[in-house]
Amino acid sequence: MRKTVPITLITILLLLQYALWIGDKNFIDLQRLESAVTDTEINNAKLHQRNQKLLAEVIDLKQGGETIETLARSELGLIKSGETFYQIIE
Repeated sequence: MRKTVPITLITILLLLQYALWIGDKNFIDLQRLESAVTDTEINNAKLHQRNQKLLAEVIDLKQGGETIETLARSELGLIKSGETFYQIIE
């Protein structure tokens, strides 16, 4: 009886350690999942910020013509009638 109690306790301890470090859903997998969740949250925050900028641009385009004019001038190189276009090459 005296020898079986310590052996049983040691066996239980070893089984628990096995489950913690090597078994299914172990400690290392938990750390990996927490890291993946953190990375996903950071990525979601960046995407949310980008979506907010795009939403602001869409609202701006719907409300005023000044934004459309600015985009046409900068991206398409359009000029108004009566304006003279100067291109400076460095």
